[in-house]
Amino acid sequence: MRRLRRYSYAVTAAMIGLCNAVFLLGLWSSGVNLDSLIRIPDPFNPARDICLRLIWHRVAGLKEPIRLCSEWINLSDPSGETHKFQTDTQVVQRADGKLYFEHGARVDYRFFLFGAFVVAVIVLGVSLKRYLIARYRERLGISSSTISSVT
Repeated sequence: MRRLRRYSYAVTAAMIGLCNAVFLLGLWSSGVNLDSLIRIPDPFNPARDICLRLIWHRVAGLKEPIRLCSEWINLSDPSGETHKFQTDTQVVQRADGKLYFEHGARVDYRFFLFGAFVVAVIVLGVSLKRYLIARYRERLGISSSTISSVT
């Protein structure tokens, strides 16, 4: 019983390390940037951003196009990357006469594939752990009824 318990602890520790290694290797090899999986709209704010490029954009309800900032630097962003006007963002004029941004779907469906990969690694790790412990138990000649009566 003591050997089985020690073995199960060792297999558990090894599987934690192995599953984390598979997870990190899969994340690294896929090249997925976790920051880009969930897109949070970042509209241009003239108080905290510097506009680099302007474009003409048609707005439903207006006769003439308006000028919008299409590329800017966010001064509060420490990465220094340029932010761009998302193509699926619609500019609409509402009843109050002001212009508003209507953002499209903000979820990247690669996020669900990433979640499925994580679940698959966990399920396979737990299954492999149970298989290894059951195989070791058979090798020792311990039946599962003996274990349940002792615990």
